[in-house]
Amino acid sequence: MRIAILVEGATEKAFEPILQEFLKSRLQQKMPKLKFISYDGRIPKKEKLKRSVENLLTGKDAFNAVIALTDVYTGTNDFQDAADAKAKMTDWVGNNPNFYPHTAQHDFEAWLLPYWSTIQKLAKSNKSAPRGLPEQVNHDSSPAYRIKAIFETGKCQRSYNKIRDASAILKNQDLMVSVNLCPELKAFINTILSLCEVSEVNLIP
Repeated sequence: MRIAILVEGATEKAFEPILQEFLKSRLQQKMPKLKFISYDGRIPKKEKLKRSVENLLTGKDAFNAVIALTDVYTGTNDFQDAADAKAKMTDWVGNNPNFYPHTAQHDFEAWLLPYWSTIQKLAKSNKSAPRGLPEQVNHDSSPAYRIKAIFETGKCQRSYNKIRDASAILKNQDLMVSVNLCPELKAFINTILSLCEVSEVNLIP
């Protein structure tokens, strides 16, 4: 099984190693070959997304499936929420059974919020975690903004760096901590598990 995962940029790439390790522990011999394809900003829209997906699913080195992972908050007003983002990506690509749209609501950093104690240590700050579930932190003060703020007000005296700090936050973490708090992350991982023909028992409830 070969799966292409379209992602927006550096932060999601930092997620790749911990995702690989998590999947290996569950899939073992059925572990797929994953390829993260970064678009350095945001994944394509409309006809460009359709062409990208079709190109990846055809040809000599074709993938068996393509997953698109976008933020709901892209700096534009394209998406209202996770459901809207997935519906629009599905519409853009068309009726393609090998395309699987997924999203982080509101941005990828929502999946980092469950590791707030690690964020505090890196930022050298005791600033409290945002209230509520990670994926319910809103557009007005998104998860990425919250993490940026704790770094800039902490004693580390620097701003949040997506590549360096996302990797440091995720290092040696138990991904199930975030999965249990983030339904969109759970759905994304369950898509990969189901593509690898894992029994329903092994899907994350």
